[in-house]
Amino acid sequence: MGIKKVKPTTPGRRNASFDDFADITKTTPEKRLVVAKKRSGGRNNQGKITIRHRGGGAKRAIRIIDLKRDKLEIPATVASIEYDPNRGARIALLNYKDGEKRYIIKPAKLKVGDEVLSSAKKITIKEGNAMPLEFIPAGVAVSCVEIEPGHGAKLARGAGNALYVMGVEGKFAQLKLPSGEIRLVKKGSMCTIGAVSNADKRHVKLGSAGRKRHLGIRPTVRGSAMNPVDHPHGGGEGNQPIGMKHPKTPWGKPALGVKTRKKSKPSDKLIIQRRKRKKK
Repeated sequence: MGIKKVKPTTPGRRNASFDDFADITKTTPEKRLVVAKKRSGGRNNQGKITIRHRGGGAKRAIRIIDLKRDKLEIPATVASIEYDPNRGARIALLNYKDGEKRYIIKPAKLKVGDEVLSSAKKITIKEGNAMPLEFIPAGVAVSCVEIEPGHGAKLARGAGNALYVMGVEGKFAQLKLPSGEIRLVKKGSMCTIGAVSNADKRHVKLGSAGRKRHLGIRPTVRGSAMNPVDHPHGGGEGNQPIGMKHPKTPWGKPALGVKTRKKSKPSDKLIIQRRKRKKK
């Protein structure tokens, strides 16, 4: 992927940057691997908004992604690299030797024509191959990692993300996450070799409110711009400070910098080193 800029014909385009889609080799998705996306606009079955700032946006279809990599010992060839509107990373279409087709989240260096393999045993350390963590040497970058074996990839699925194997000991592998956290994951969990593709995604600037609306994201209004009935920060003539020691959510709970992780979370015992704190 590359980033391109355009002529500043409007204020929005002046500050915007765009994906050039140079790495895309096929523009239409595989029909059998696509399902309709049901949209709720952030509302529950009573029609009440339970997730704010959702609604509208361009129509999308969901690509069915193989997050388990459970088609073992059957080689597959990369047929195409495609755009997925539901994620920042690219997806790769695999043609298996037995005729089946599946999508996977594309690793960064995977190219059309490459052959990949998924196995429960030790195989070649090659971009796109998948195998359990216990067979990955220390220092190798991996992505699409399962937390529980057989449950499907949960970690390192976003554009440009990668985890690094620190070592394997006993029943667990030690992984370093992008946040700086080091945690234990069961060594039987499947992973894909290589970082996730499209790392330049983070450099794209939307530039205008309209592009945000196309993504299905509605405006976010400051609490201090509301009335007292609508938000704890609201009220007052003109611009006013929030008038309280700590900022709050619209429902009166502490916000911005408050830890929300449960103290009794079972997975705490699997975290060796906490994520890095931002310097104030």
